[in-house]
Amino acid sequence: MPEADAFLRHLRLGRDGSELTTRSYAGGIALFLRWCLAKGQHWHAGVGELGLFIIWLRHTGAQAGVVNAGDGERTAVVLAGPCHRPARGARRINTVLTAVRGFVVHAVTSGDSPGRLLPLIYELADDRDLPGQARGEDRAMAWRMRARHRLHETDAGVDRASDAEIVALIAACLSARDRLIVLLMARAGLRRGELCGLRRSDAHMLADSTLLGCPVPRAHLHVLRRENMNGAWAKSRRTRVVPLDSLAVQAVDAYVFERLAVAEAGGSDFLLVNLFRAPIGVPMPPGAVNALITAAGQRAGLRRQVTPHQLRHAFGSNLADAGGTLDEIAALLGHASMSSSQVYLHPDPARLREAVERVPGPRATQAGENR
Repeated sequence: MPEADAFLRHLRLGRDGSELTTRSYAGGIALFLRWCLAKGQHWHAGVGELGLFIIWLRHTGAQAGVVNAGDGERTAVVLAGPCHRPARGARRINTVLTAVRGFVVHAVTSGDSPGRLLPLIYELADDRDLPGQARGEDRAMAWRMRARHRLHETDAGVDRASDAEIVALIAACLSARDRLIVLLMARAGLRRGELCGLRRSDAHMLADSTLLGCPVPRAHLHVLRRENMNGAWAKSRRTRVVPLDSLAVQAVDAYVFERLAVAEAGGSDFLLVNLFRAPIGVPMPPGAVNALITAAGQRAGLRRQVTPHQLRHAFGSNLADAGGTLDEIAALLGHASMSSSQVYLHPDPARLREAVERVPGPRATQAGENR
């Protein structure tokens, strides 16, 4: 598919998108092209029927639309109704539609597809549905292109790891390295790609790092995007500094002594390396973090499987609960847009309960007025 290949190359190389983002977009575009193939039509015609594509996404499984090599028939059965759960949620469908729109726009702007496709996916709209921060200070009416096809996503809150789950994971870790990994995600908000891409030179544990050429005081990490041999990739293009608290510093110290006992680990500049299984001393791949967290959760007897991103969500939620402002949360988590950080500003249910209980009852209020 030349148009799709060109768009994905542009996304990965021209726009410096991460490998995970490019893979996600490729999966969404593949679903769209599979649907067009199942209908026996060119993808240009499919752009005008995205409403039907949404129904297909919602009610078909992973194998729908795959050509059967045995008899040449296509399976495109749509099972809808109250007895069938949706195959994909609104958020996943919106992600697929975003990939399809990007693919169509690139094909049109590069001259590979006709311009009549753009009005099929975008409409002219005003900015009244945007948050105040995005509308500017003059509050004048402005116009923008709005996607025609987008499902409403219910506000389910942030799926975070609880403090009890974090403590249980730390207690179930079998090494100082594993405890450091959990703490850097739960207490510093690092993504797994950022974590596995850290170099030893990125960790400044001194009270004063000016001798290292760094003006940032006290213990902190430098998170930056670079090519890594283990496939780790920092999602944000912006380099950021993440302060570390005393718990994280102690965990780093314990890991350093553990690593010094493994001679093969001394030659790697990566902060996190294999210490207990071959090949010893090579940097940990991002997938190993998922396996580590899953195994620790099973040993801890957790009722659900906790993911690395839920640990990161716990850090963002705890920042908001502690009174952190929107710009502080965005800076520490490496969000390019503050809208990505707004999900953490929803009050914790326990805090809502405390707020209700602080309201005096009618009798207490009446007694105060009588005095």
